[in-house]
Amino acid sequence: MSHKLFDLTGRVALVTGSSRGIGHAIAAGLAAAGATVVLNGRDPQRLESARATLGADAVAFDVTDEEQVTGAVEELTTRHGGIDILVNNAGFQHRQPMLDLALADWEAVLRTDLTSAFVVGRAVARGMIDRGRGKIINICSVQTDLARPSIAPYTAAKGGLRNLTRAMTAEWAGHGLQVNGIAPGYFDTELTSALVADPEFSAWVTGRTPAGRWGAVADLVGPAVFLASDASAFVNGQVLFVDGGMTAVV
Repeated sequence: MSHKLFDLTGRVALVTGSSRGIGHAIAAGLAAAGATVVLNGRDPQRLESARATLGADAVAFDVTDEEQVTGAVEELTTRHGGIDILVNNAGFQHRQPMLDLALADWEAVLRTDLTSAFVVGRAVARGMIDRGRGKIINICSVQTDLARPSIAPYTAAKGGLRNLTRAMTAEWAGHGLQVNGIAPGYFDTELTSALVADPEFSAWVTGRTPAGRWGAVADLVGPAVFLASDASAFVNGQVLFVDGGMTAVV
């Protein structure tokens, strides 16, 4: 039997970018812990397929569009009475050396991977503050701390997301919110399948990771449930690295 501290029964959780991959795995984990889960994505067909698979609610909106975000949060508040848990997971990668990187591509990554967490987080936090409670989990990355060639905008966005997590804590913890982050290492997902299949890159990942393997999306469920639950009632402004030890060694 699960400990009652981790029971999410009666909580409503919105997970952005959850039609597949890490977001979908976290959403499924929160649902298994008892939460009423709302999936999000921009592709209505893919989102509906994910919703049917999980048996959850779903709402399609662009996390970078403030008007769409406001409308979706109002709709969900009417439908469910409020959002108790927000997981800011939406994001994407753009690989290109900085000297060749177009400003528009830089801005697109920053807008999706960092600014969206501010836009969605602020919209949801208003209701949380009114109710005096809430959980916000920002999905960071090992690139919150580390850098690799050709992913400058992603590295900058994920580094900024750590400090956005701290800024949210500074302003909202006194209102009963806990705001934290999860920083996955290298995970085997649909979006990284080409890298997993690359023998040279995969060997680098497993050699660089003390645990000696790629992460599986199931490895993120426990940390997400912990940060979404009463078990983390006095945890605020932290980023939990789930990376098999990658950032712990040189």
